[in-house]
Amino acid sequence: MLTEVIATRYVTPLREGGSLPGIVEADDLGTYVMKFTGAGQGRKTLVAEVICGRLAQRLGLRVPTLVQMQLDPVIGLAEPDQEVQELLKASGGLNLGMDYLPGSIGFDPLAYRVDPAEAGRVIWFDALINNVDRSWRNPNMLVWHGDLWLIDHGATMIWHHNWPTAQAAAAKPYNASDHVLAPVGPDIEGAAALLAPLVTEELLTEVTAEVPDEWLVDEPGFDTTDALRRAYVEALLPRAATIHERISLEAEVKAPAGPPGWLTDHLPEWPHKTHKKKSGDE
Repeated sequence: MLTEVIATRYVTPLREGGSLPGIVEADDLGTYVMKFTGAGQGRKTLVAEVICGRLAQRLGLRVPTLVQMQLDPVIGLAEPDQEVQELLKASGGLNLGMDYLPGSIGFDPLAYRVDPAEAGRVIWFDALINNVDRSWRNPNMLVWHGDLWLIDHGATMIWHHNWPTAQAAAAKPYNASDHVLAPVGPDIEGAAALLAPLVTEELLTEVTAEVPDEWLVDEPGFDTTDALRRAYVEALLPRAATIHERISLEAEVKAPAGPPGWLTDHLPEWPHKTHKKKSGDE
């Protein structure tokens, strides 16, 4: 299970994320980026963070250490921002913390070189969890002490928002043409050969067991939290075996649309017909 700590001081919000995570100090003297149960995306974001973050770590990818964080909303009373105060009040109890990496910088593909092998492992992993949030617009990666670290997995495994269609959704291919590491020439086959055999039923069972029960209760269609954990295993296990065969790295080329009629209907046909020169014309 994830280590549990107690939040002791709210430091500052991180406004880059839509869920308004914040930097928080804890009773173990550590500093964490906290994601809140009271945020608009709800507890499924935290479930995805735990499953995907712990799975990545078990596969040898770098992800900040995850902890359970107990939050007493009283620590937000001195916070001047009303939005932050309301978020803290709505998030009393168990939340998620990620180890804060001081001095890290956001990944820039023009400034930091990633070799094809590592790029292949990242893209293969993102394909497994159906991560659509690692594009050049928003890489969700940090560089810390010269190494690449993966963050923010809350928008993955889209199928867990509609469990009746989960098996069909998990069987779909993965379009990596917009992935920030696609231009590197990622070694997808090599990554699959290395990582796919590691994604076993036992590993997935261990990873899903780390999600706190209180984030899984009352899910429609499931009588127990263990049944819900099993659903995550059944979605990810077959996907791991074949997803490398269904990763697309090339953007779909579409024929450019013609200009609208209101812009061109009144114009003469192109190329224009040539007029016969009259006598005396230059």
